[in-house]
Amino acid sequence: MTKGPVRELAIIRAIRQRAGRAPRVRVGIGDDCAVLEPRPGALLLATTDLLIEDIHFRRAYASPTDIGWKALAVNLSDIASMGGEPRWALVALACPPSTRTEEVEAFYEAAWALADRHEVTVVGGDTSSSPAGWIINLTLLGETTGAPLLRSTARVGDIVAVTGPLGGSAAGLALLSSGATAARLDSGDMDEVRRAHLRPEPRVREGRWLAGAGGVTAMIDLSDGLVTDLGHVCEESLVGARVDADRVPVSSAARRVAAALDGDARAWATGGGEDYELLFTCEPRAWDRIRHGLENATGRLPQAIGEIADRAAGVTFVDAAGRPVALARGFEHFAT
Repeated sequence: MTKGPVRELAIIRAIRQRAGRAPRVRVGIGDDCAVLEPRPGALLLATTDLLIEDIHFRRAYASPTDIGWKALAVNLSDIASMGGEPRWALVALACPPSTRTEEVEAFYEAAWALADRHEVTVVGGDTSSSPAGWIINLTLLGETTGAPLLRSTARVGDIVAVTGPLGGSAAGLALLSSGATAARLDSGDMDEVRRAHLRPEPRVREGRWLAGAGGVTAMIDLSDGLVTDLGHVCEESLVGARVDADRVPVSSAARRVAAALDGDARAWATGGGEDYELLFTCEPRAWDRIRHGLENATGRLPQAIGEIADRAAGVTFVDAAGRPVALARGFEHFAT
């Protein structure tokens, strides 16, 4: 920060203390650039996300701690979707001059806590004043020693699967936006869906296991919603897909919240977005091995929801009788 009570040098010193002796960091925070040392033979993965107040989060219900956690989590999910290992992060933060030092510290502490869980080192970034609202840009670098899993390599006949239940984040957003009280809802359900929205758990371990399992052909993280993200895979792979809408796993807590708020849990699961589970395609003959192997390795039991079809078929969701079901697409920037 260049103005206001937040002190840029104090923030830089705090980051440097946390990041100064990380492995494979030749030069950390303090110079114009960090100097990193990738493993021999590893491919470098790079991703970045921009989070804008009142577009990606609202300070009315997202604390600085929530924002710091989620800023890193969404990038970790991108690395997970490629089957990679996250390594180094650069965090840029702009806040209004009125922002308190404790708020900025809470933001960084949450990001560090999640980074520590995944052995990620914060190696740089920037701070600035913002004329209105919080703006965060986080860049994450990762590595993979094998071929990364892409969106563009799904094949006709592949099984389409997801790593866990969907709809929890959209349920959390609906709950936070509604201001509903505990009198109408179970406190455990409320806590679960709020956390799903504010502090998602990126499936890094699952992504790395799937990348090394053999038989997995393509992968993407579910950030924009199942309908939209599956559409991305099909578009990039030049294929279609047929999904049994009744087989899409819906969070039990989301179902109960939907009942209390007169919401649509299936719509939240298919179009709500920000669940950060992984959607992957795999060879049919490998499905049983992958399904049980992933559960044994990570505790997550994936659910098959459909199959990849010829491109001419498009992306179709059907009911139990095989009739097409119309579902709303998820979040898309600049959509008209």
